[in-house]
Amino acid sequence: MKDILRAALAVPALKVADVTYNKNAIIERIREAHSAGASILITPELSLTGASCGDLFFSELLLRQVESALLELAEATPAEMMAVIGAPLQIAGALYNCAVVLCDGQIAGIVPKSVLSATDLRWFACGDGLNCTAPLGDTDVCVSAVDLCFTGTDGTTVGIAVGEDLFSPHATDSALALAGAEVILHLSARPEVIGRRAAVRRTLTERSERNLAAYLSVNAGAEESTADYLYSGAAFAAMGGKLIIENKNAIDSNYLILCDMDLGRIRYDRRKVDFVTGDGDAALLLPCTLAASDGRLLQVRRLPFIPDDRAERVARCLEIYEMQAAALARRLSVTGGKLTIGISGGLDSTLAVLVAVRAMERLQLPTTNITAVTMPCFGTSDDTLQNALALMDALGVTSRTVSIKEAVLQHFKDIGHDPKDYSVTYENAQARERTQVLMDIANQVGGIVLGTGDLSEMALGWCTYNGDHMSMYSVNGDVPKTLVRWIVTSIAEEKVFPKASDVLLRVVDTPISPELLPPDAVGKIAQKTEDLVGPYALHDFFLYWAVRYQYAPSKIFALAMRAFDGIFDGATIKKWLTVFFRRFFNQQFKRNCVPDGVKIGSVGLSPRGDWQMPSDASSALWLAEIEAIEI
Repeated sequence: MKDILRAALAVPALKVADVTYNKNAIIERIREAHSAGASILITPELSLTGASCGDLFFSELLLRQVESALLELAEATPAEMMAVIGAPLQIAGALYNCAVVLCDGQIAGIVPKSVLSATDLRWFACGDGLNCTAPLGDTDVCVSAVDLCFTGTDGTTVGIAVGEDLFSPHATDSALALAGAEVILHLSARPEVIGRRAAVRRTLTERSERNLAAYLSVNAGAEESTADYLYSGAAFAAMGGKLIIENKNAIDSNYLILCDMDLGRIRYDRRKVDFVTGDGDAALLLPCTLAASDGRLLQVRRLPFIPDDRAERVARCLEIYEMQAAALARRLSVTGGKLTIGISGGLDSTLAVLVAVRAMERLQLPTTNITAVTMPCFGTSDDTLQNALALMDALGVTSRTVSIKEAVLQHFKDIGHDPKDYSVTYENAQARERTQVLMDIANQVGGIVLGTGDLSEMALGWCTYNGDHMSMYSVNGDVPKTLVRWIVTSIAEEKVFPKASDVLLRVVDTPISPELLPPDAVGKIAQKTEDLVGPYALHDFFLYWAVRYQYAPSKIFALAMRAFDGIFDGATIKKWLTVFFRRFFNQQFKRNCVPDGVKIGSVGLSPRGDWQMPSDASSALWLAEIEAIEI
């Protein structure tokens, strides 16, 4: 899959100072990683000798064996793979703690440790500022600690930090990222103490977000000497402020774990922001192309807007709810403190009225300042009508019921439309009549009309232009449909409004529908949105990857196949992906004139700050790529 690299984090078997044993153990891990499709392998700091050699680091025999072993390791490193090995090396008469980069049978470069602890200084020289060549075998190898990056022929750029280089005030990783490094490898041999593992995890996740880079870190393992210290063998991979993978055991050794990294996310974010990179002078060209992974190990969340962990999900949902309420309270504070809202008994209007109630609480205004209007017509089911009425009663808002049937029938008569013709005219006339009623009642009570439409509907244009598309303020416009459902669920389960919890859960269980066509023979909803436009779980997945990272349809399809394996087949995903991109392009005109509404997450479609696209932009390239996808 394009832009996806597989990395191997290895803590090989170790005997302190036995270079031959350690070399063979590393070769086994290189072969294992290569057979698993890894393009990058990283071992701990000083992994070729062991980090706890002490004064044996000065041994001429040991250092000679290290150089010989590195040449053998280089020969053992396959094409399309990069291996980074920790080793002590004598360079220009001084001893350095180094990361040695091996690629396609060659030693591609050497990065000496720049920031040394007091213990390190007993044996090693500081590599800060070192920039030279060192003879290894028949080749002079570049040695540099000056923002040195390694760039494969495919453009993948890797930077390396050794030990304290990542944790000191003079940490080198930011300079590496600014020099172009997309992947930062951290070779470590820090003794374990209470709390260190959590600190390392936190540092890596925070740096990965700040520097827009993937971070891989491996620490020396438990087979090191325990004469004075214990080493944990901890391994982490992080990207975008999130932990991708971590080894299982608190104290570990002799293992290899694999993860897939989607570098497309990093590359998109760097394109979008003013991310200054170097001029290329500090980069060495790797003599190979790092192989792209099939993405089998890639962690692809089925619902990208929603945390998997329940506690995190509830906290996120309630935080969003408070953000919506705070934004609406600010708007109401300058518009008079009253609003009108249409209540259908569906998810979107339910969330909007809950937000309105919370906004009134923040302003210390009565909930009766909310005029909630249910407007039954041809498609209204008894279930949704009763849910709407029960919800308004439980929340203590001013409730009104205005049937629009006669007004719509009169409109059909005025324009010469047959009421038995269930075309778009039949549907949109109802939506526009409801909007007119809300606008006029808002004038009566001296308030604003609160919009209820969500982000998913805006993406698909699943709204009636100048109907439910329009309001004076929109609180759900940045919230996707799948997230709307979970916010309402969280409010119900946490009993934010105890009297309303039961009806809220009934709303959550109600099929999503615009209720513009008559109910079925037993009075149930006949017009189900997801039967017409597609599953919102898929559309929200497409929306996230198409807008957040602007991935090509072929990559979105591949990700969806992984995320929805066993739920939707390839033909179904391709069908709805076509619908998504076709509607996303041809419904832009609706998004170009949407009401004000607060931004909530990283994906937004407001033309004022998030998504700007001409209404007449062509979708031909995107649809052609989807058509070419083989099932």
